[in-house]
Amino acid sequence: MFLNTALIIPYILFFIPALIIHEFSHAYIADKLGDPTPKAMGRLTINPFAHLDLVGTLAIFLIGFGWAKPVPINPYNFKNIRRDTALVSLAGPAANFALAILGLIILYFIGNNWFLEPFILINIVLGTFNLIPLGPLDGFKIVSGILPTKMAIQWEESSKLTYILLIILLILPINGQTVISMYLQIILDLLSKLFPAILISF
Repeated sequence: MFLNTALIIPYILFFIPALIIHEFSHAYIADKLGDPTPKAMGRLTINPFAHLDLVGTLAIFLIGFGWAKPVPINPYNFKNIRRDTALVSLAGPAANFALAILGLIILYFIGNNWFLEPFILINIVLGTFNLIPLGPLDGFKIVSGILPTKMAIQWEESSKLTYILLIILLILPINGQTVISMYLQIILDLLSKLFPAILISF
């Protein structure tokens, strides 16, 4: 992902907090639903060092996209394992969308802002990407929580296969682009109509 040079610094500055809030939200909802695991593992905090993954952080600087350490949970602590696991998974993307909406509200009042627009963009892209229903992304567990029990069991059994599929979609080029990058490019093209100051391509 490449941005207008003037936007690289705010992009990086906003990407890391977006990841931290994403993971903290998983931990917070898990804790509220009765699982003490995230708190016991030191993840119920917005301290960046509790969430950042070394390789994932370096990837932000090298390729413009990265990841944080997944929040460990014990679903057997939940009252309703499937529902509550899905809610914990949904919390991350929901937090990113909430941040994007907050940014849009501020943008509405102050007008176009080259520093704020990357903040909105990053959170929308991060939230949308994590809703892809492939393991280990949040969307996979969300779908599992929605499906009927028998279908959910079969869905969970496909976790390793969907993980492999995700890797293939991330690295296998089709006409010079990966399927995932095409997916995100569609989102970015739509967003660029709202935020024309941001020049992005994969």
